[in-house]
Formats: sequence, C-alpha cells, structure tokens
Amino acid sequence: MPADLPQLPKRGPAPAVDRMSNADLARMVEAEHPYRGKALFELSDRIPHDDDAATKVAMLSRLSSLRTARLFDRVSLAWSGIIALLAAETEHSRASAYEAFGALGPAEQRDMLDYLEVSAIEEAHPRIA
Repeated sequence: MPADLPQLPKRGPAPAVDRMSNADLARMVEAEHPYRGKALFELSDRIPHDDDAATKVAMLSRLSSLRTARLFDRVSLAWSGIIALLAAETEHSRASAYEAFGALGPAEQRDMLDYLEVSAIEEAHPRIA
C-alpha cells in the first residue's frame, strides 16, 4: 500500500446482535456504530412479533444519519426500516410506517413512493425475502 494513502480503521468482530435487547440495538444505531445497519436489520427482523421493535425502527428512521446512509441507489437505511415496517403487515407496524413516512420531507416521500411503485404509502405492501 502506498505510504501516502491513509489506512482505514479496522472494525473488529461483528457484535452478536441476535442476543442484544431492542434498547441496546437502538443505542447502536443512534451512536452510529460501524455495525448500525446490522443492528437495524436485527430490529427489523423482530417487527412482525414485537411492537417495541417496530416502535424503535420507526423512531430510528427519523435520524438524519439513517436518511443519508444509502444501501443502494436511492434506498437509505431509513427507507429500509420503513419498508420492513410495511412488510410486517401488523396493525402496529403499518401505523408506525405511516408515521415514519410522514416524517420524511416531501421530495423524499415522492422518491420512496416512486421506488415502491405506488401513489400512496397505504398502497405499499412490500415483501421481504
């Protein structure tokens, strides 16, 4: 490696997010931990059976750090949380998704609706494989 290029910091081993509480996972995301995406995805996996996880994902989707962090193309970590809330198809998760979507700016809402190929968030029923 050329001497004039800085070395990237090492991350270390990934935390065992599957053994962490919802509160600990949310703190990881809020603290912008290097594995915040992994923590958010773990919370998202819990949404169908855990209203507290749904509430936390909806809250976290409002963080500007998640709204600017891109997974790919236009899809941010915040969008991935909202999509997980929609996909869970529970009354609480859908209501939480609508609130989180409502907190996005108008341009971001239009982009997300375009990405989901719907004209209103209530029409979106994404599936997560």
